[in-house]
Amino acid sequence: MSEERFTALVVEEGADGRRVEFRELPLSALPEGEVLVKVAYSTLNYKDGLAITGKGKILRSSPLAPGIDFAGTVVESADPRYRPGDNVVLTGWGVGERHWGGYSQYTRVKGEWLVPLPEGMTLKHAMTIGTAGFTAMLCVLALERHGFIPGREVLVTGAAGGVGSVAVALLAKAGHKVIAATGRPHEEAYLRDLGASGILDRNVLSSPGRPLESERWGGAIDTVGGAVLAGVLRAMAMRSAVAICGNAGGAEFTTSVYPFILRGVTMIGIESVMVPRAERLVAWERLASDLTPELLDRMTTVIPFAELPAYAEQITNAQTRGRVVVDVQGEDKK
Repeated sequence: MSEERFTALVVEEGADGRRVEFRELPLSALPEGEVLVKVAYSTLNYKDGLAITGKGKILRSSPLAPGIDFAGTVVESADPRYRPGDNVVLTGWGVGERHWGGYSQYTRVKGEWLVPLPEGMTLKHAMTIGTAGFTAMLCVLALERHGFIPGREVLVTGAAGGVGSVAVALLAKAGHKVIAATGRPHEEAYLRDLGASGILDRNVLSSPGRPLESERWGGAIDTVGGAVLAGVLRAMAMRSAVAICGNAGGAEFTTSVYPFILRGVTMIGIESVMVPRAERLVAWERLASDLTPELLDRMTTVIPFAELPAYAEQITNAQTRGRVVVDVQGEDKK
């Protein structure tokens, strides 16, 4: 009996150059792991785009299937927490960077890296959320622990992107007046549909300003970094907090100490890769309760597996909106 084969998008780097290609492989080609999963959907994040295009040093192993998230169904399991037929989700843990990732119709991983698909959520909607939505939820939870400043607006930068879109929706659902900052003003209708109360041109934030501006933001989620983050800090309200989780606008920024020592502003760094399992379960349950299928569909573009390389170029050039879900098995009919 012949061994079952599957398709994966493989990136291989070597002395003779860099190759990105779809390959047909046997199951025996997969790395060792406690759980074999048939991947239904993955997502396209900015980091994935960098990995596929080679515009950033993301991959730490070669050859490798990128894809830092996936949702699928357990086929075999040596972990007692999972049985064949269970639906599961994975984000982070170095998958798609050091370990074989979600751009593969099958993969093997450690059981500890998986979480059960929340009740009432589909595999597709889990990947609409993916690492981006999971990161957005971690940002919201961090700000809730700190406490929002009553009566003040809440800001989300990079609002039309993956993390930003989910953050806008989550904050609006929680009852906050959300201002969506974006460099794409043509996305205003989309952002308001997600719950944004107002739109702010990103250039207002990235332009040079005084060390402190008038207090405006009672909380903020910054997905951009660079000069935009510096602009956010200048207008934070007294004793407010900003959760930071991205660097598409630059890994470095210049600011003064004034927001921190004169207004008591707190800057909270959000790391989403190595989050302990218990915290993951809390975040996923909250995501399942706060994001309706209809809302998730509004921010989702589903693409065939074969179109992934082309979309990778688009996401690194800021030409995608919301969340891009990859139909790995090619079974989605929408």
